Amino acid sequence: MRWLTGWCTGAPRPGAPAHEPPGAVAPIAARTLWTGPDPLWAVGDWRPEEIRLAVLRPGAGASVTTGPTAPDLFEANPATLRLAVLGHCGATDAELAAGLAAARGGAVRHLTGWPGSYTVVLRSGTRSTVLLTDLAGARPVFHTPWGDGTAYATAALPLADLVGAPLDTGHLAARLACPEAPEALGAGTPYLGVRRVPPGHALAVRSGRPYLTQYDGPGAEGVPGRGEAAAVRELTRALLESVRFRVRTSPADPAPLPAGRSGRARLGVDLSYGTASATVALLAAAVPPAAVPAAAGPAGTVAPYPSGPYRAVPARTGPPSEESGPEAGAMPGATPASGSASAPRSAGPARTGAVKGSWARSGARPRTASEPVAAVTFGETTGTGTVPAAPALAPDVPRLRRTVLAPGPDTLPYADLRADPTAGPLTDEPGPELVTAAWAEARFGAGGTDHLTGYGARQVLDGHPARLADLVRAGRSRELLSPVAALAGADRAAAGVLTGALRTPLTVLRAAHRLARIRYPEALDDAAVRLTLRRAPDGSGTAGARSADDLAWVVPGPAARWLSDEALSAVALRLRLAAREPAPGDNPGAYRARHALHRHARGFRTLVHATEQPGQRLHAPFLDNQVVRAARLLPDEVRLQPGARPALLHAVLAGAGRTDLPPDWGRGPRPDRAPTVRAGLRLAADGLAELFDAPLLAEAGLIDLPAVRAALDRAADPAAPLPPAALAGLADLVATELWLRRVRARRHGACWTGLPRPVHPALSPPRLS
Repeated sequence: MRWLTGWCTGAPRPGAPAHEPPGAVAPIAARTLWTGPDPLWAVGDWRPEEIRLAVLRPGAGASVTTGPTAPDLFEANPATLRLAVLGHCGATDAELAAGLAAARGGAVRHLTGWPGSYTVVLRSGTRSTVLLTDLAGARPVFHTPWGDGTAYATAALPLADLVGAPLDTGHLAARLACPEAPEALGAGTPYLGVRRVPPGHALAVRSGRPYLTQYDGPGAEGVPGRGEAAAVRELTRALLESVRFRVRTSPADPAPLPAGRSGRARLGVDLSYGTASATVALLAAAVPPAAVPAAAGPAGTVAPYPSGPYRAVPARTGPPSEESGPEAGAMPGATPASGSASAPRSAGPARTGAVKGSWARSGARPRTASEPVAAVTFGETTGTGTVPAAPALAPDVPRLRRTVLAPGPDTLPYADLRADPTAGPLTDEPGPELVTAAWAEARFGAGGTDHLTGYGARQVLDGHPARLADLVRAGRSRELLSPVAALAGADRAAAGVLTGALRTPLTVLRAAHRLARIRYPEALDDAAVRLTLRRAPDGSGTAGARSADDLAWVVPGPAARWLSDEALSAVALRLRLAAREPAPGDNPGAYRARHALHRHARGFRTLVHATEQPGQRLHAPFLDNQVVRAARLLPDEVRLQPGARPALLHAVLAGAGRTDLPPDWGRGPRPDRAPTVRAGLRLAADGLAELFDAPLLAEAGLIDLPAVRAALDRAADPAAPLPPAALAGLADLVATELWLRRVRARRHGACWTGLPRPVHPALSPPRLS
């Protein structure tokens, strides 16, 4: 796990807890970036190119450094500006310097518009520090009172370790009951006193006191009249830049991974049965391999970012360079434009397949044109027992080196329970990704040192069912006809003519109009009543019934049915208290979709902590800021069309030059993972019985233990019927229990040196505040 941490001191505050002097405390095995009374550290296996620092002093230009350098010495000059960018950032050195200069006036939004996924820390003078989160929530920031100031980090566990924070069982109850509702979760974390900065916000620490400001609002999301073509062009440009930047900047000679096999590819992609991963695979295979700069520096040095292979510059109009032919950017197997691929060079530049302004590179030569990209596919079956043809999503791409992994007992969900449950990796927060870590680790282990995935595409591009209410609010009820007709057609085929022709349209339209009209406080009160009465949707019924269940401001999670009465009452009280706050300024559909994205980004972060091997990097281009911003431009009526996501990704690939894909690309059957999950539950039955013999969740008063044990027995029985949401709810419960066991077995102070030995507190019942 890689994390960034530091603190800002201030005047002593009344009632502040007494701690060791900050000078005696430091993270273990950390790299110092800034010194002085308000230091900054980078902890973990950061690559050299992932740490970039910029300093702007009065009367001098900004200096930008990349990689391991001497710590920036402290100077008591209030006019000095410092910028630290950690992660995968596609800004050039000149852009970082210009961005730092522009930040002198207080603007920070421009620091989040570069390609990639990264964390920004801006320091003005000696007493002001600003940290920026991303829009999706995959790069969070946490803070907590520390001594006479505020400590911050990009991980919550080290801050809890620093201040000795106990577990917040009330927050755990809220995560299980309403995992997508900020009204229940608030700004808390599983650690009492450690606060989370919401996505799209900036944490400003001035004189030791934290302040939160929103630097990016919803923008043009759902604005009627915005053209679909312009939005698709912007989405194509953003996604191309995100993928190309990662491919071009991946280390040419990566260090071998300790757990990896020999001959590991530099780049890897997921070629699963989804259109998002196939799109990323096709885009990555079309990007030329990493290039060697024309004038390489001494061995062991990190090349600067003079112009960058990923910088957004206008497309060249003159004669092409030596790499501007089809091999430089056009999709393998793409249909050439007339007079482009076969015409002589004097006739004009060859088609690259790039959107104008997306990327250009000169002064470098490709390392090799045949570098393979490891494409990993897991051998799964659909609900009918047939094996879906995943390679059909990415045909005729010789550069993809396909690997099909056969499922086995060691890759089933809950496989870690057959051994010591506390021996697995400790993530920053709990999540259902812990129970499928073995399956994901097998996929990523067969991939590349830099592995690109399609995580987040569904949440970024799809139309959430609650967006139907946004159309009603905007007076565009006529645009409900197409999505409602699609739901009615699916229900007609599955449940009969009466359900499809009458019941589904009436149910969905009535729920959409109700959500559009209901006041926000009344919606939260209704959600609190449903929660205490255990009226959570179980995922059964038709597609129209499931969509109608999602048409609400707050929907209980799948694990809420097994929580104790005390835990449900505590979460319901949180909802009723939140009903007294001002209503959000968003429409309910955009609001629900954004927080569903935040929850999915938290899950991807947990997956990275649980499965990423040392030296490996897992990438999710769809969660980048510029891709999220581009997707916001898509009109609601486009998102809600049947098959919107495959159609959008098909248009993205067509804009990138892949024009030979069939019209029904990406509309095949998806794997049915329910039998695989139940098989994993059967094999792990003994481990689950031992895990829930005396669970910590029951000790904290969070679950109804007899009901959980009965549900586990029923899930392990292949003949017993089980609602679809039950498997997801059991995964949440088991993952939370696993995480609690690993946190309890962890030695305090493992992240820091110089801390006093604290007293371990016991788990307490849910807090009502």
